[in-house]
Amino acid sequence: MGKKLEGVLINLFVESENFNIFYKSLLFPKYMKTRFIPANSKEKLNKNYFLESSKSLPKKIALVYSIQYEPIAKEVKFILEKTHEVVKFSQVLGCSKVSFPKQTQAVLLIGSGKFHAISLATSSSLPIYMYEQSKLTKLSEKEILSFNQRKKTAYIKFLSSDKIGVLVSTKPGQQNLIKALELKKRLKQKKLYFFLGDFLSAGEFENFGLNSWINTACPRLDMDSTSIINISNLEKLS
Repeated sequence: MGKKLEGVLINLFVESENFNIFYKSLLFPKYMKTRFIPANSKEKLNKNYFLESSKSLPKKIALVYSIQYEPIAKEVKFILEKTHEVVKFSQVLGCSKVSFPKQTQAVLLIGSGKFHAISLATSSSLPIYMYEQSKLTKLSEKEILSFNQRKKTAYIKFLSSDKIGVLVSTKPGQQNLIKALELKKRLKQKKLYFFLGDFLSAGEFENFGLNSWINTACPRLDMDSTSIINISNLEKLS
C-alpha cells in the first residue's frame, strides 16, 4: 500500500478507523468561480430520414438529450410534436436519475454511445430508442439483460468478500461522504477501505487486491467493472 503508484485512482487512502478526521474538510471545500462554455455537436439532423423512421415510435414519448446535442433535440421535438405527444423534454446527465410521467410509452435519446441508454433502461424499465449518427435504433433486450447480469455478479462478489473498497468522489454533485460513513455501522462484519478522489478509474482497482467495491459516486461507474455495486442497489438488495 505504501508504494507510490502513478495514475492512482485516489488522492487519499485511509482505513475506516481513521476516516472521520477528513470529514469536515471534504464537506466544506473552497469554491472557485466556474464558467460553462457550450460545445455543440457538429452532427446535423437528417430531417427526411427522421420524419419517416419516427413513424415507428410510440405516440407518447419522452425526449432526452446529451447537452452537446441540444440543437438537434430541439429540431427533433419540433418534428415529433406534429405526430406524437412529447411528454417530457429534458437534458440527461450520466450521474442523474431522470423520472418520467406515467403516460410515457418510450424514451428517445439524442446522444452518442450506450452509456445513457442503458442507464435510462435500467432506471425506468421503458423501451429506449436512440438517434445517433443519422440512425434511429432501439436498445435491445439482450443488452439490458447483459448489464443486469453484470450487476448480479457484482452483488455475489460483495457477499463473498470480507474486504470491501468504498469509492467516494470529491466532485460537487457526486460526493456522498455521509452515506459512505454510514456503511461502517451497517457492514460491521466486513473490513472497509475508503478511496477518495475526483477521478475514479476501474482500471486501477487491481492494484489494491480487493474483489468488491461499493460505489457512492456516479452510479454509472458500475458499467466499468463487474466488481462494482452501487450503494443504491445495495440498499435495495439488503
